[in-house]
Amino acid sequence: MDRPSAYLDALHLLARRDLSVRQTRGRLLDRDHDPEQVEAAIAHLLETGALDDARVAREYATTALKVKGRGRLRIQQELRAKGIAREVATEAVGDVFGDVDERALIARAIQKKLRGKPRVASRPEMARLYQSLLRQGFTPAAVRAALEKLVNS
Repeated sequence: MDRPSAYLDALHLLARRDLSVRQTRGRLLDRDHDPEQVEAAIAHLLETGALDDARVAREYATTALKVKGRGRLRIQQELRAKGIAREVATEAVGDVFGDVDERALIARAIQKKLRGKPRVASRPEMARLYQSLLRQGFTPAAVRAALEKLVNS
């Protein structure tokens, strides 16, 4: 039985999950397709709209924000790791975060971390909470403001 062409293999990959151009190229090359066939397949997929980094970026950013509660910085970093161009990632994150109240997002993340406790018990716990919020992709200034509000309330 003949191996599927790079184009058909790419269609099968994309039927399961939206992938960036870089991810698709990497997976096809990992499957030992000829690099020229891979590039031809990618060009055709881009032409037909089956591959679209802007769509992938918007969908990923939406999920990361609404389901995982991640901040702008982490989402942008993850999009860059997927091979999405900086401009495309920035535009997608801007669109998704358009009318989102990031202070409320940080407040929800804090409440989730505190698990119902009304306050942070100690300095080390405050430091862990601060680091956790930074890892989620919130800016240091926004995190500091939210934690100061928590301490002063």
